[in-house]
Parts: sequence; C-alpha cells; structure tokens
Amino acid sequence: MSTEQAVRIRDFALRHRVAVGVVWLFVLLLGGAVAAAGLGRLDQSFTASGGPGHRANQAIQERYGNGAAVAPLVAVATWPAATAVRAPDTAGRFADAVRRAAGPGARTASYAGTGDEGFLGADGRTVYALVYPGAGKPDLAGLTAVEEAAGTLRAGLRSALPEARVEVTGVLPLQHDSAVAGPGAAALAVKAACALGLLVLLVLAFRSPLGVLAPLLLAGVTSVGALVLVEAVAGFTEISFIVVYLVPVTALVLAVHRWAQPPESAARSAVAAGAAGAAACAVLALFPAAFLRSVGVAGLAVWAVGTAAALTLEPLLRPVAARSTRSTRTTPTTRVRAGRRPGPLPAAVGLTLLVLLAGAATQLRVGNPEAHALVASGPARDGLDRLTAAGVPSGVLNPLEVLVPTGADAAAVAARAARVPGVLLAAAPAAAEWRRGGSAVVVVVPEEEPMTAAGAATVTALRSALSGGTSAAPVGGSGVVDRDLVDGVYGLLPHAIPAAALAAFLALAALTTAGTAARAVLRALLAAVAGAGALTVLWQWGPPGTGAVTGWVPLVVGVFAFCVSLDRSVASAAGGPSWAGPVAAGAGALAVLAVGIGPQVELALLVSGFAMAALLDASAGRHRTPPVSPARPTYRSSFQLV
Repeated sequence: MSTEQAVRIRDFALRHRVAVGVVWLFVLLLGGAVAAAGLGRLDQSFTASGGPGHRANQAIQERYGNGAAVAPLVAVATWPAATAVRAPDTAGRFADAVRRAAGPGARTASYAGTGDEGFLGADGRTVYALVYPGAGKPDLAGLTAVEEAAGTLRAGLRSALPEARVEVTGVLPLQHDSAVAGPGAAALAVKAACALGLLVLLVLAFRSPLGVLAPLLLAGVTSVGALVLVEAVAGFTEISFIVVYLVPVTALVLAVHRWAQPPESAARSAVAAGAAGAAACAVLALFPAAFLRSVGVAGLAVWAVGTAAALTLEPLLRPVAARSTRSTRTTPTTRVRAGRRPGPLPAAVGLTLLVLLAGAATQLRVGNPEAHALVASGPARDGLDRLTAAGVPSGVLNPLEVLVPTGADAAAVAARAARVPGVLLAAAPAAAEWRRGGSAVVVVVPEEEPMTAAGAATVTALRSALSGGTSAAPVGGSGVVDRDLVDGVYGLLPHAIPAAALAAFLALAALTTAGTAARAVLRALLAAVAGAGALTVLWQWGPPGTGAVTGWVPLVVGVFAFCVSLDRSVASAAGGPSWAGPVAAGAGALAVLAVGIGPQVELALLVSGFAMAALLDASAGRHRTPPVSPARPTYRSSFQLV
C-alpha cells in the first residue's frame, strides 16, 4: 500500500468519522449476533478428515449410525468372590443388562456375545463391555449425547445388577467429569487475580479509561468481523470449530500491541505486518487438510479485519484518548522511552530459550492425552481404576473398528487382526446390530492407547495386516483419529511452513527491506515452533504427564505465536516502543488464564499454550531500541507506508 493510499483511507475515516464509527458499531453488534448464530456452520468433530481412518469412520457412521470416530462407553462390573464370570448365566445376564440399559440403536460387545476372554479381567471377577450408544456422532451434539448416555447406562446397570459393583467409564465420560468438576477455590482465586491483573496492566500502560477500552473495542470488532468472514467461508468448505479459540485471543494481543504503538508508526506497521501475516495464512488455507485450512482462513480473516480497523477505527479513537490523558504528565510512550532500555542480555537469554524449546518440539507427540491424565476423580475415573486394578489395559478405551466388506468372512478378518502384536482381542459379534447389508464390523481392542508409541505401532501393523487382497478391510474407530492427524496434517507441515514463510517474506520485503522481512519471519517461525516445544516440556515431560498433546492444540498455538511475533517484530522495526510487546503479551496471557483455568485438560493445554507462546516471544523480543527516526526502517520508496 502506498503512502497516498494509506493517507486517503485515514483521511476518509476522519472526514466521515460518524459514519465510520456507526459502521464499526454495526459490525460489533449485528456481526456478533450473526457470528453467534453461524457457529453451527463450523465442523464440530475435531477429527482429521481425508485420511483412510476418516473414510472408514464415515462409512461405518453412514451404515451403522454410531461408533466410528466416537470412543465407546465401557461398562465395568466386578462380581463377588467365587462368582463364575464365564458361566453362561452370569455372562448372559451381564450382556442382557448392558443391552437393555444402552437403549435402542446401540451396539454392544462383551464376553457373552463373542466368547473372547479379552473381555475378562485377570482377577477372575471383573468383566467389561463396549457400548456404542445409538445417538453417538463425531460432533458436539453427538458427544453430548454419549456423555448423557453414560449416566443412563450406569443407573440401569446398577439397578439390574445390585450384587455387582458397576461402573461406566470411557474417554468421553472422563472428559465430562473433568469439565463438570469446575475450578476449585484456589483456581477461582487465580482466575479473579488474572482478570484484575489484566485491568491493572491496561490502566498502567494507557493511563485513561478510553486507553483501556479502546484496545478491547478493537479486539472485539476484529474478533466479530473475522468470525463472520470465517463462517461465510464455512458455507463452501469444511472449517473446524477450533477457529473459535484462535480468533479472539489473536485479535486481543494484536489490538493491545497496535494501540501501544506511537501514532506515527502504528498505521505503517499494521499494514506491513497485516500484508505479511495475511499472505502466510492464505498459503496455509490452500493445503488439503481441514485443520490447516481452518487456521489459515481464521488467521487471514483476523489480519484483514484487524488491519482495516487499524486504518479506519483506530484514528478515530486516538484523538479522544489523547484528550483524556492531557492531565497526566507523560504519555505511556514518552514515559517508557525516557527510562532505561533493556540491554541485549535479556533478549539473548530469551532467544536461547526459544531455540531450546524449538528443539523440544521435535519430541512432540500429538493425540488425545492419556486416560489417567484426563481427570483425577469421579465416577468415570472409578471405572478406569477398576479396570486397571483387574489387569485390563487402558487401550480398551480407544478400540478400533474394522469394516468388513460384503462377501468377506468377518470371523477370518477377526482372526487375522488377533494375530497382530499389541492386540488384546479381536471379535466379530454375530448380533444383528453388527451386521448390515452384507457387511460387518469387527471390534479390535489394542493393549496400549493409540497416542503412545506402542499404540501407534499397533494401529500401523493392523492396517498393514488387513490391507490388500480381496478381503481388504478399512480400519476405523476412535483409535485411528490420532494416527490420521499425524499422517494427514502434520505430514504436510514440512511443505506448509516453508511455503507460508516464503509468502510472508515476499509480502513484507515488498513493503520494508529484505533484512527486516527476514528477521521478522525467522523470529515468527521460531516463536511458533517454540510454542509446541513449551507444550511438550510442560505437559508431556512435566508433572501432568499427559503422554501426548491434543492434536489440534499445537496448530492453533503455533499460528497464534507466528502472528503475534510477526506483528511485534514489524512494529519494533518501525520504531515501536520496547514495552509494547510485553504489555500485549501480558494482556493476552492474563485474559486466557482468567477464562480458561480449570480442571479440563484439553482447555488447560490450549490456555497454557497461548500464555507461554505470548510471554516467550515477548521476552525474546525485548531489545535495545534507538530513538525513533524517519529513516528506520527503510521502506521502499514506491511502497512507503504512513
């Protein structure tokens, strides 16, 4: 964008300040209503589409109406001592109780229907059954239905089997128990402290009511406008619900950072960073993976709306904010510049930390956290503990489903699957709900959870054993989702990251200099990778010991870190104050912590990733800034920015 164009946009906004203000108010209010109503357009399955497992799950879902990508419920019963759990009457009674409590449309598998002793615990008293509720679908509504079915199943089994100790567990019940537990008193106090800290930080930084409200207003209109654009795109292609987490946090940090810039450099840095960030995100949106397309479209929308707000709404707010701070002795920018600037040592330490964390990112294991890390207590955890105490491995929570094509022998497929190393059991239930239109479903229970190295090896070996020939059978189930995410999404990153970085460099170099562009893009890439490394250190290697990080979380955190680092680097090169980055990072970290602190592991992963990415980049970005001069940075004469 040339100087003339930028000046024309700014002058137009100032001449028509009332109309422009009304338009942005319209975006905030009506756009907010439209965005809220349009959330249903977003894909809510949180699964990787396009891979072989996804295709198998789609076929199972269409034919059988449940199961597939949704992990089943696991009904656990521990009988009194001396009970013959293999006896037909005991096994049949348990299977009948499970079938009745599961309700219509459900698929169940247990020892009585398969004769497979993998459904029995090593203690000789514990048995379990897999239950696929009839309403289960891989979206938010379907997952909620499965969570509700867990309570119904638990109550029905306890009524039908009063002499046995009955529990119901599973991935979804474990996640549900962590969500409903709610934050304790200590967590609530921390949340309140973070919210208060956010307000105090903004007050100290901007010294006026409007100075506090303006960045929040800019973040609000950017979030709403971006979500409306994303939902519009979702009408034509699959966009994941994960964008709901990425858009507002990115918009907030960018808005606070841009509001902290001096007026003489704010517009030009916003345009330059906006062009580079939009180019990078547009490239991500072109890759054939739903998660990459989703974060790319979301990032592109945030940059587009945020840059428009910086050029039109921000100039309207700055004069009003300036008048409200005339009674203070100095403005925040003057006050900070008058003090002592940080030396090179903190920046070197921060940069070293980023490099080390980037190395840790190479050890990232993506997938659902291991079952033991999802919740510490509750009914579902009682069921999990009962299983493990009986010697049943936790791999039963994420079984695989093999779709046996018409004409193939389901029993023979099950026998082939049972010989695969790492498989606890493979069974072909003969019940009608497991057979449709000549096809059948074989259930395969791995010993290890699929996000572990051993579990992933089992999935790979099973696919290999069942591929090829006339009896080839696709492998689906909840256990393949993580594998598809690694192969279908993360497998594209070696191509997507360089392409996005090159696009950002070319766009930024056209507006500034090659050196400025190279430094900004390299720092942004390092920040994005370091965010994944921080998740690895904190969650995989740290006290939580999740074993894996939810697959889409590093993608969202990485795009967020890239965007905010790029904006900070460009603004710093344009003469922005060194305190702006830490203030924006602190605001973003405090905001997400105030909202997200709680017992839910997946939300905690995301929140901690946002907070660590922002703070790490801010610490590495602090450097000695010489006095602002019109010559820094050197913009190309034909693209001189305001």
